Amino acid sequence: MRIQNTTDNRSSSHLGKTIVRIIGLLLVISSLIMIPPALIGMIYGDGDVRPFFHGFLFLFTSGSLLLIIFRKSRSELKIRSGFIVVGLSWFILGVSGAIPLYLATSMELSLADSVFESVSALTTTGATIITQLDGLPHSILFYRQLMQWLGGMGIIVLAIAILPMLRIGGMQMFKAETPGPMKDQKLTPRIAETAKTLWYLYLGFTIMCALAYYMAGMNLFDAVGHSFSTLATGGMSTHDASIGYFNNSLIELISMIFMLVGGINFASHFTAWRSASMKVYLHDTEIKTYFGVIMFSLVFISIVLLITESHPTLYETIRHSAFNIVSTITTTGFGTEDISMLPLMVPFYFIILGTIGACAGSTSGGIKMIRVILIYKLSLRELYRLIHPHGKFIIKLDGKIVNYRVLDSVSAFFFQLIFLLMIFILLLLSFGEDLTTSVSATFSAMANLGPALGDAGSNYASLQDGSKWVLSLVMIFGRLEIFTIFLLFIPAYWES
Repeated sequence: MRIQNTTDNRSSSHLGKTIVRIIGLLLVISSLIMIPPALIGMIYGDGDVRPFFHGFLFLFTSGSLLLIIFRKSRSELKIRSGFIVVGLSWFILGVSGAIPLYLATSMELSLADSVFESVSALTTTGATIITQLDGLPHSILFYRQLMQWLGGMGIIVLAIAILPMLRIGGMQMFKAETPGPMKDQKLTPRIAETAKTLWYLYLGFTIMCALAYYMAGMNLFDAVGHSFSTLATGGMSTHDASIGYFNNSLIELISMIFMLVGGINFASHFTAWRSASMKVYLHDTEIKTYFGVIMFSLVFISIVLLITESHPTLYETIRHSAFNIVSTITTTGFGTEDISMLPLMVPFYFIILGTIGACAGSTSGGIKMIRVILIYKLSLRELYRLIHPHGKFIIKLDGKIVNYRVLDSVSAFFFQLIFLLMIFILLLLSFGEDLTTSVSATFSAMANLGPALGDAGSNYASLQDGSKWVLSLVMIFGRLEIFTIFLLFIPAYWES
């Protein structure tokens, strides 16, 4: 028994060192994010270059030391360690990403503000506490956009592509990081190749989006910056008026197209590219439901806005309705108008739509369309069971029987989601926020949506620091879809 305990202790020690080594790798990656904004700042010469150099030196030195000290640690990552690494990574990256924002002289942000902004960008939530974006240095603006882009596909997924060089397995990190209830699909036989494939697709779409924006009239800086936040479905902009700043229907159309692309499962994109066929999109239940909800919402919201005469013409009604619906369901959060000025039912509908979200395996946040489909099928099955108590009802999706473990996972996810939403809403209320702000901001942060109502309607700057810390945590919960973080708070998990 003692020999077994000694072996377990040694194994845990090696595993702990391996985890620290991976954290070191992520800190080095995080430090490299500081270089492009610093170069942009030097090119434009409008200030706040030094904070990025300081951030780079601190993070690169810290990460390199961890890699050197624990260079001999090469334990294979198991399920438990994978969740620990992913959970810790998002907290560490959120705080480390706040360093240049906190040091920037152009904004004078508090620590709570800096961490909130950093976490919001990395989780692609897009909520912001910064005002007067149009007057900020280009280095800061580019940094916010870049963080969204990296967070969209997941810095962890990027790291997985590098893990084989460290002789550390990455599958458990990939499962913990990937959104959606069905995480076992591989695009390629090796997990590192899967991660690289995802990033190639992501990069390709981003380049196409940037070129389209540029050709439609954006300057190069705005085109690149907005392509980052569009594919990442992050929603942060380089202008206070967001996409509405350009007042260009072609730019809005391009934005909608690439937001829709970002909201679709990237495995479907890969299959379509490899087979040179669009059939995968036409036969996928989740994708068909995704577009079905968009079309229903467009008709419904347009009718409401026409009845209330919220816009002067039918064209303007459809134009703004379509953009807001696509921006919301993909949890991007771009805007062409102030939705708080619309009939109250409309922004509340948008909050619900954003909570549902787009497809699993996409860059979007929210519950994910596939979970909503499965919950609907589960509810329908229970109704049939009431009518036919002795009947056997099998749930299928795209002609395949859905594994009972997936159904159990989806049911548990919804229960934990409701429980957490209640807890976080109560926490915001305890900090003095009003009910509308507390409810909408919590739902928005959990869905990684961004826009909210009440005091957080146009900006989160007026919220209490305590509320900002809570919402930063909510955004991470939402990005990792609850289970990854929740698991770390269960005593049995640490005893196993």
